[in-house]
Amino acid sequence: MFVDEARIEVHGGRGGNGVVSFRREKHVPRGGPDGGDGGRGGHVILVADPSLTTLVDFRYKSVYRAPSGGHGQGNNKHGKDGEDLVLRVPVGTVVYEEGSDVPLADMSVPGYRFIAARGGRGGFGNAHFATSTRQTPRIAEKGEPGESKILRLELKLLADVGIVGFPNVGKSTLISRVSAAKPKIADYPFTTLVPNLGVVRVSEERSFVMADIPGLIEGAHEGAGLGHRFLRHIERTRMLVHMLDVSGTTGRDPLHDFEVVNAELKAYGQHLALLPQIVALNKIDVPGARDIAGPVKLALEERGLEVFPISAVTGEGVDALIYRVADMLEELGPPPIQISSEAPTVIKVERELGWNVEREEDGVFVVRGPSVERMVSMTDLESDDAVRWLHRRLERMGVLKALRDAGAQHGDTVRIGDVEFNFVEEP
Repeated sequence: MFVDEARIEVHGGRGGNGVVSFRREKHVPRGGPDGGDGGRGGHVILVADPSLTTLVDFRYKSVYRAPSGGHGQGNNKHGKDGEDLVLRVPVGTVVYEEGSDVPLADMSVPGYRFIAARGGRGGFGNAHFATSTRQTPRIAEKGEPGESKILRLELKLLADVGIVGFPNVGKSTLISRVSAAKPKIADYPFTTLVPNLGVVRVSEERSFVMADIPGLIEGAHEGAGLGHRFLRHIERTRMLVHMLDVSGTTGRDPLHDFEVVNAELKAYGQHLALLPQIVALNKIDVPGARDIAGPVKLALEERGLEVFPISAVTGEGVDALIYRVADMLEELGPPPIQISSEAPTVIKVERELGWNVEREEDGVFVVRGPSVERMVSMTDLESDDAVRWLHRRLERMGVLKALRDAGAQHGDTVRIGDVEFNFVEEP
């Protein structure tokens, strides 16, 4: 089954908790703190795998959680890092965050790895909090929650040549003749439902990848005929073979079909209309087809296009077409080996440090900001020492002053993340 779109949830593993521990050795009467840190939570990593051609695996499972990190132990033993969860996707997959059209990653290079959801940092054990004035800290952090995202995956086929044209012009027949691809071929009333990909070997040293793109009819860029689903597969091609039916059996004008398909390419994206094209006039084996092909060929050549009358069924003219495609690809040069500038290969993650205080209609004061919410989520609220430590950190950050400025008084409810507590003014 060919699936070129998927929606998945990814959750990085939570970091392991730090531990409160003190040395307990026979001949060490005043052992210091030796609580180890928790391990990092596992990342969710996407890897571009050239052996895959579809996103069908993500149709049956859509939620992925990486393992949590191990908890710290006494004797300064750090917890084990959580194992990374590796998800394989086809080469050519573009990753978006739900609700955004800006790509997070473009998996167009085999083996490329993208961290889709980072695991949380392990919490510090009490050994981390020891200072010259605080020699017996009873404070340890909980592990940081991992990142959670909803991602949209879109597969764009990696092909050198795209075959475009109206339904039933013979695109699938041509690709089945020149490659090992075995698409379903019949006189369908509408169109085939999946793109077909095949490797065309011109000689021992020359080959290229060709894809036939279904669903191109008038209005395709707006979704008619499923065209909006398949036009994306042309985006990575280096040139197009525009196939026209000159059999005369459809009642359509080949030149009008040519204009309609090119208009759809331009409407979808200007860069598609600028791709080099050659034209294949198919079905010349049908009686009367050559009489139609002659004027069409002349009209298109007057526009500067190269035109090849062919029969995908009998093979007539196909070799000349394929050799010319191979020559044009050589003239165009190799495709650039890089990822789109809109989707950099290195994703730099920056911690957002901003926060703000708002008062809700119910009178609850809400502090919002990743840095503050992360700090609270990693605090062991059952430990009095840890709560006092959190209070001092919030004071130093200016959060408590901002709450006072917003009107918070002793006993008011304050919410930070999922935690609610009473605002306390220390005497």
